[in-house]
Amino acid sequence: MSTAPDKKSLFESFRRRIKLEGAITVADYMADVLIAPTHGYYMSNEPFGTDGDFITAPEISQMFGELIGFWCADTWYNMGGPTKIHLIEMGPGRGTLMSDVMRAAAMVPGFHQAVKIHLIEVSPKLRKKQKEALSGYDVSWYDDLTDLPNGPSIFIANEFFDALPIRQFERSPKGWCERLITLDEDETGLVFTLSPPSKSIETIIPQELVGSHEGAVVELSSIAANVSAQISHHIVKHGGAGLFVDYGWAIPTAKPSLQAVRNHKKHDVLQEPGTADLSAFVDFPTLKKSAEANGASVHGTISQGDFLRSLGIEQRAEMLRLNADDKQAIDITAAEHRLTDPSQMGNLFKVMALTPPDQLTPAAFPEQKEAS
Repeated sequence: MSTAPDKKSLFESFRRRIKLEGAITVADYMADVLIAPTHGYYMSNEPFGTDGDFITAPEISQMFGELIGFWCADTWYNMGGPTKIHLIEMGPGRGTLMSDVMRAAAMVPGFHQAVKIHLIEVSPKLRKKQKEALSGYDVSWYDDLTDLPNGPSIFIANEFFDALPIRQFERSPKGWCERLITLDEDETGLVFTLSPPSKSIETIIPQELVGSHEGAVVELSSIAANVSAQISHHIVKHGGAGLFVDYGWAIPTAKPSLQAVRNHKKHDVLQEPGTADLSAFVDFPTLKKSAEANGASVHGTISQGDFLRSLGIEQRAEMLRLNADDKQAIDITAAEHRLTDPSQMGNLFKVMALTPPDQLTPAAFPEQKEAS
């Protein structure tokens, strides 16, 4: 269970800032809540697993990471099997996914010898966990994408984009406004408020959403768009691929999705900042636009269920059950169901891949149609 050292410390920081500077954006709030150096959620908590606040797909079953490992190895092979490939994971959690990826990919001759692992991670606490999980490998850590080495690279981002800061915009009776965060009347808590309406705000709302009904909320992340652009630029210039797996929208959508989770339960977004995880649905259409603007070919978006079934999760589950006892077999079936069923993670989670324009369509994605 996650326990921040002092639940009031981060709130007091927000209180002082708002009194001095005025209301803050949702993006600024998210950034401080998640990665403030002393009391940020990822800096002071153990968020993953049954003892944390939430469980990600790699923690549910080894099958998830194994299939992504096969996907990476197959992508490397279709690139011509370069003798050196950078395998880069963004937001690698406890290192579980990368550990499973490398174990499965070892079955492809030459892949292990070519791979150098790079992890994008800002939390010292999580870096320590990752070092333990990947003790048998040569691993480098980075705070962001700016210092990555040149050369062919495969990027993996599983539940990474959902934690990137977003801004929220709401259509009021007088026009589009930005949702901001300020102090309540007693200055003992935080509440949402709206900026004055502005025509300049309307210009950044996706065109298909500008006419949304009153009360509609659009969430945008310039940081997410920039990350997609950086990855696209890198793989177009040096070769490689990107794989994004996250929950989110496959089409432009005007609904608020910002949420907080603590102890596997929903939590008030503005209560006790720093003690709960914050995330929002990923805007896949914006990631796609940003990638294409930087020269990458975009594959998907497809559902996680379709992605995993195309890679053979049903066959892999059956193989694991052959050597399992009754309880283990039940757990394997339950994990497969949770990862792929439309009522569980199967449809909620989406998958997108990026490649250079001249590269083969990656495994599990439909073949790109030729332009007529």
